[in-house]
Amino acid sequence: MNRKAFTLIETMIAMVILSSGIMLLTSSWGSSFMRVKKTQTTTEVAALLERKMAEIEMEYTGKPLDSIQDKEDDFGAEYPQYSWKMEAKDFEVPDISATLTANKKGGNGVDEMELTMMKTLTDHLSKTIKEVKVTIIFKAGKKPQQFSATQYFIDFDKEIPMPSMPGAGG
Repeated sequence: MNRKAFTLIETMIAMVILSSGIMLLTSSWGSSFMRVKKTQTTTEVAALLERKMAEIEMEYTGKPLDSIQDKEDDFGAEYPQYSWKMEAKDFEVPDISATLTANKKGGNGVDEMELTMMKTLTDHLSKTIKEVKVTIIFKAGKKPQQFSATQYFIDFDKEIPMPSMPGAGG
């Protein structure tokens, strides 16, 4: 018997092998495309965040901390899917007086002068440091993604108020 054609079974097996190969290639290409897109988005966000942080630093360096206020805006037609917001708040210094009291040797605790100096320093830092958080919002897909960075502005011109010491004076 001399066969010169493919049988139906051979053709079906060839089609299954071919379609499996095409599906694997499509899946691989699709996941690679998604990774490239995610990398592109991350690069754009990093550049926009760096740009906005530099703009804010140039705008507020050397100005009173009270002039730093919350803001938000977009990046215009160049990046329509991105927007930004800036949140400014006073720096919160944790109260470590309980830690000082617990760590004092001899069980006597810290004296009133040390606590007063620590409170004065804590209050001073809270008034001379402003925390500024900049968030880039990427509006694509079902849920917006947010990327943030924080920087601190310090007023070096404010003097540290020194508490009066008991028994000192003239």
